[in-house]
Amino acid sequence: MSSRKGQKSANRVVREQIAREKRRKRALWTSVAAVVVLVIAGLIGWSVFRSQRSDTFTAPPGANDAGNGIVLGTGKVTIDLYEDYLCPACRQFQQTSGPTVDQLVNEGKAKVIFHPVAFLNRFSTTEYSTRASAAAGCAAKGGKFKEFTDQLFARQPAEGSAGLSDDELIDIGAGVGLNRDDFGACVRDGTYKPWTERVTDDAGRAGVTSTPTILVDGKPVQDRSPDGIRAAVEAAGK
Repeated sequence: MSSRKGQKSANRVVREQIAREKRRKRALWTSVAAVVVLVIAGLIGWSVFRSQRSDTFTAPPGANDAGNGIVLGTGKVTIDLYEDYLCPACRQFQQTSGPTVDQLVNEGKAKVIFHPVAFLNRFSTTEYSTRASAAAGCAAKGGKFKEFTDQLFARQPAEGSAGLSDDELIDIGAGVGLNRDDFGACVRDGTYKPWTERVTDDAGRAGVTSTPTILVDGKPVQDRSPDGIRAAVEAAGK
C-alpha cells in the first residue's frame, strides 16, 4: 500500500515538475515575443521618423557643391570652418583669428567654406542654433552671409537662454542691408531649416563632434591662433 502511495506521490512530483517547466517555457517565449514586438515597433517608428525627415533640401546661393557650407573667396587652399552660432569658443575664434582668415581670403590664398552647424540646441530653450543657422541661410540668399555671421557672433546670446528672437534676427539682417520683408519672411518660414539639418548631419558623418573645428585642405588645425592658421594655409599652398 505504501508502495502505491509512494508511486503516486512520485508521479505527482513529476507532473508538477513538467507543469512548472511548461509554464517556464511559456513565460520565456512570451518574454521573447514581447521583445521582438518592441524591436519591430522600434524599427517601424524609426522608419516613420526617418521618412518624415526631409531628405531633400534647398541650399542657399553661394553654397559649395555638397550644399553643406557657404563658400567665401576663391583661393587655392580650402579652409573649412564648422561653427555653431551659440558656441562661445567659436565667438572667441572669430574675434582672435577671424581677421586673419579674412585677410587670407582677400589675399587670394584661401577660400572659406563656412558650415553653420546646430550642435547646441540643447543649450537653448528655443533651438537657437537651428534658428540662427537657418537665418544665416536666408542672409546668404540676400548676399550678406558674412556680414550677418559677423553680427551674430558679435551679439551672441548666453548659453541656456532663449537666444535672439526671430524679430531680433530680422533686425540684424536689416541692419546689414538685407531687405526686411524678404529676409523676415524667410526667417519666419524657416525656409532653410532643412538645410541646417543637412549641414549638421553631414558634419557628424564627417567626424566633426565639436565646435569650432577648423580644417585646412581637409586636415585638422590644432593651433587656432592667427599664426597657426596662416602657417597651415601657407604649408598647404606649397
